[in-house]
Amino acid sequence: MKQVRKLLALLLVAMLVFSLAACSRGGNDGSEPSPSNEAQIPEDGSTLGTGSTTFTFQAKMKDGTQYTYTIQTDETTVGKALLDLGLISGEDGDYGLYVKTVLGETLDFEADGYWWSFLVDGESSMTGVDQTQITAGSTYAMEATPA
Repeated sequence: MKQVRKLLALLLVAMLVFSLAACSRGGNDGSEPSPSNEAQIPEDGSTLGTGSTTFTFQAKMKDGTQYTYTIQTDETTVGKALLDLGLISGEDGDYGLYVKTVLGETLDFEADGYWWSFLVDGESSMTGVDQTQITAGSTYAMEATPA
C-alpha cells in the first residue's frame, strides 16, 4: 500500500510540474495581445489576403513607425477585411466597432491618452471602419492619435 501511495504522489508531483511548465510558457488564448508586437506585424510592404478587390492599408504606430500593406479581399467593408486578417481588433459599441488594437499595439485612451483614428485617403473618415465600404484603390489608415 505504501508503494501505491508513493507512486500516486510521484505522479501527482509530475502532473503539477508539467502544468506549471505549460502555464509559464504564457500560451496566448487570443484575448490579450502578445507582449511582442514583432511577431504580430506582417512584413512592411507585403500583400495580405486573397480576393478580387485591392486597397492599401497603412498603420502609424504610437512611436511613429509606419507600415503599409496591399490588402486583397472579397469583403465589402474595410473593418471586416482588416478583422479577418487579424490586423485590427476592438469592441462593438453604440457607434460600431471601437478599434483598440492595430498590428498588436493596444491603445487605451484613459490610460495613455491615445486612440486609433481612421482615415480614408488621408482624411478623417465620417464613418467607422466597420461601416466604411471598400473602394478599390483607396488608402485606409489607422493612426495612433494623442488627445
